[in-house]
Amino acid sequence: MSLLWPAALVSFLAVPLLVFGYTRLMRRRAQLQAEMGTMGMPLMRSGRAIGWRRHVPPLLFVLGIMFLFFGLARPQATVALPRREGTVILAFDVSNSMKAKDLKPTRIAAAKRAASAFVRKQPSSIKIGVVAFSSGGFVVQPPTKTRPDVLDAIKRLSTRGPTSIGQGILTSLGAIRGKPIALDRDALANGAPQPGVRFVGSAAVVLLSDGENTSRLDPLAVAPIASQAGVRIFPIGIGSAGGAVLDIDGFRVATHLDARLLRGIAARSQGKYFRARDTASLNRIYNTLDLQLTVNGKKTEVTALFAGTGLSLFLAGAALSMRWYGRAL
Repeated sequence: MSLLWPAALVSFLAVPLLVFGYTRLMRRRAQLQAEMGTMGMPLMRSGRAIGWRRHVPPLLFVLGIMFLFFGLARPQATVALPRREGTVILAFDVSNSMKAKDLKPTRIAAAKRAASAFVRKQPSSIKIGVVAFSSGGFVVQPPTKTRPDVLDAIKRLSTRGPTSIGQGILTSLGAIRGKPIALDRDALANGAPQPGVRFVGSAAVVLLSDGENTSRLDPLAVAPIASQAGVRIFPIGIGSAGGAVLDIDGFRVATHLDARLLRGIAARSQGKYFRARDTASLNRIYNTLDLQLTVNGKKTEVTALFAGTGLSLFLAGAALSMRWYGRAL
């Protein structure tokens, strides 16, 4: 706990004066009682002798004053507020296969619509970024708390090219980190930790893809890099197992959901896989997605807490005084 106005603690010098004044008053009453005998004995409303109870209300008053004096110093405490803070990257597969219509109207349109609804529901304390990947990955919108910028970035997404899910993961991690990740190919081939990757934590990647990877960069080898950085990946499978057939540059190409690959990415990054069977289920996934971001404490002024406690002690002292001997003090 810290104090904004520590000089206000000088007010505590008044407490010994109050105690001294009370003890003098008690001595005078004792002298009067000795002079008057039983006639000078203080009694409760019921007629019984007050005894030790006479000191309880004054003690409560003094404690109340001490709490108020401490409140004058404007104390601050670190309080765990009910809010989540962190970074979420929405990583969109924008390869040609996302044009398929096994999710209406298309896979990419359904993903964009549900992602926009997800963005609108997130608390302002969370930064959201947008990454698009096909043959490579690029940051469409760096993490920001400005929701209109994120929504505009999602609207601008369009499909083209083949798919490199591994590159999408690396680009997402770079967006969280604030700079691209230099991939050590030898460490990747040996399954060793990446030497240049440090723990960032309080971040997650929502990966929207049909799981069809056409790149040599193995996403299952890249996913542990996210775990090394403390970032979990939540793949959302877009499309159906039966798939669809697309016309791409005059060729008919079959495309289907590769759920096994997406499950493997989730498992290796400590995340969780979700299946979007249709547009409605995709919306439900976004509504129930538990990102488990860190709740950070924040220094908050707690003057009102001490003032309220002081006032409560005053009221308690007054109530007991009125109950026992018919006056406030």
